[in-house]
Amino acid sequence: YMGGGTPTTLTAEMLDRLCASLAEEFDLGALREYTVEAGRPDTIDREKLQTLLDFNVSRISVNPQTKHDETLQRIGRRHTTAQTEAAYRLARQMGFGHINMDLIAGLPGENLQMFRDTLDWLRSLAPESMTVHTLSIKRSSLLHLWQAQLPDGGMVADMVRAGADMAAQMGMQPYYLYRQKYMAGNQENVGYALPGHACLYNVDMMEETANVIALGAGAASKRLFPQRGFIRRAFNVSDIRQYIDRVAEMCERKEALFLGQAKDEG
Repeated sequence: YMGGGTPTTLTAEMLDRLCASLAEEFDLGALREYTVEAGRPDTIDREKLQTLLDFNVSRISVNPQTKHDETLQRIGRRHTTAQTEAAYRLARQMGFGHINMDLIAGLPGENLQMFRDTLDWLRSLAPESMTVHTLSIKRSSLLHLWQAQLPDGGMVADMVRAGADMAAQMGMQPYYLYRQKYMAGNQENVGYALPGHACLYNVDMMEETANVIALGAGAASKRLFPQRGFIRRAFNVSDIRQYIDRVAEMCERKEALFLGQAKDEG
């Protein structure tokens, strides 16, 4: 699983180097699932998508957040609805068989009808999976900026329910749910997917059923100790310059996590 963040902000050449390096170290042909978060439609082009296909990426995200361009401008997104449609159709034409799309309920300036319009538009594109996120505001400056434009908790709850209704109409089923701090209306994030298209990574993360070797600045490796009933983690530093300078130390942290307790595990 490559992301969050948006790996497709890299140039096609850089993305090719990254994927090639991973292919040298891991048997990617044996993967049941290989996801890359293409995310922002304005970062997607034919050359990058071809690189992902060349390395057998099986699942990508093309995330509109909303179909309303005025909202995208308000929240600082650089893409437009037209770019989302173009990126999605290009990925589909090139052969991607699993495309996920993310929406956000509770965006500033939006009402229930606007969110329903976004759902209708997404249905016309027919992705294999959809995640309905609830707006989470983590910076007080943004809350102050948007406060008068935010929908109330009741409307956000209606938006989340509308997302569930649309997912059912599209033949999707909910397969994971999680909450974050500062979420509008105390709602949740819910992932929906067509049968056979649930993201295995998301399921493993929500259910804490898999060890994780995490690469990159800010990433967290995770080791399960099922017999003892607890989890240990090793964190990479988040500053990219520090990460590059201290990459040997990050490797040592992983070795300690996965090899240091091997004897104790028997």
